Amino acid sequence: MERVVGTVVRGLRCPIINKGDCIEDIVVDSVLKAATVEGFAIKDKDIVTVTESVVARAQGNYATIDHIAADVHAKFGNDATIGVIFPILSRNRFSIVLRGLAKRVKKIVLMLSYPSDEVGNQLVDIDLLDEKGINPWTDVLTEAQFREAFGYNKHRFTGVDYITYYKSLIEDQGTACEVVFSNHPKTILEYTKDVLTCDIHSRFRTKRILKANGGQKVYSLDEILSSPIDGCGFNESYGLLGSNKSTEESVKLFPRDCQPIVDRIQRTLFEKTGKQVEVMIYGDGAFKDPVGKIWELADPVVSPAYTAGLNGTPNEVKLKYLADNNFASLRGEELKQAISAFITNKEADLVGAMESQGTTPRQLTDLIGSLSDLTSGSGDKGTPIVYIQGYFDNYTK
Repeated sequence: MERVVGTVVRGLRCPIINKGDCIEDIVVDSVLKAATVEGFAIKDKDIVTVTESVVARAQGNYATIDHIAADVHAKFGNDATIGVIFPILSRNRFSIVLRGLAKRVKKIVLMLSYPSDEVGNQLVDIDLLDEKGINPWTDVLTEAQFREAFGYNKHRFTGVDYITYYKSLIEDQGTACEVVFSNHPKTILEYTKDVLTCDIHSRFRTKRILKANGGQKVYSLDEILSSPIDGCGFNESYGLLGSNKSTEESVKLFPRDCQPIVDRIQRTLFEKTGKQVEVMIYGDGAFKDPVGKIWELADPVVSPAYTAGLNGTPNEVKLKYLADNNFASLRGEELKQAISAFITNKEADLVGAMESQGTTPRQLTDLIGSLSDLTSGSGDKGTPIVYIQGYFDNYTK
């Protein structure tokens, strides 16, 4: 029978996961149960993806405001005035972190990038900058200057004025706060030489610039809680990067030691089914919302761990290019057979080939992680496990 369905993606429901649960067993049992109930066969090169959130929950990878404050104090010392620069604008991602940063320092100089943060959350519409004659690449603004130019603006999705909100979180800890607006790391050194840079994907460059221009105590968020404080959660690779709000006093950190988890899930599924299923843990997808202009990737990576079969990038040809160029004179079954033969005999590396233009030369884990994140969502779907079939198939299979 002719195959008429390509890639199939299923969000799988599973029990609510808590600290101490065996995430590997839960994933395997959920996959096997779904296959039985829904009537699909597990096949070689299927993919199981698991959201990082439930992995971290099972690990109990949590920390409190006090743990964050203790680590900041250990790094910056007593009565410190620190620059906190380039944080993302997010209650979920940064509010609890900011309270911890502020709890045991004397003053925070909060430097915000504008017109938006690193992932696209806007402080002000970029068109207003043009209207006011302000250049975000050259102009440094005080809070008063920013307010005079742009007034009070609320985030279109959350309804929060993040300038007021972040300043209040700091001052509620009894800590002085000064807010400035600049896109240049060096600006903060005019206020203090001790800096915590909170950007995610540009953090290495930011730290290099700060250290090269007189920064003294310079850290990034991946260095806060990179080891445990009084037995709390931690992440040796990413620290507080990838963390998000758990309670009003604590955060859940990005999961750690993930490679043994995906390897064990793969091994157990093979033992139970005889099929080689690929496995990965995923966080935020790497895509941008065209309406809100927000780039989704607030985690340090899309996937902290995956099995070997998910290494690399796709090696695909563009069907419409073949149909419009190589086989423009063909139609119907003859065209289908010609394209199928071309795909079967395509080169192992199509980089630079005209037939591959317009395909997606991204890492497989970034593509699959984005697909999984869009499938599971971040709300109440209750499907933290995603099962993908046919992802590696092409027009000939």
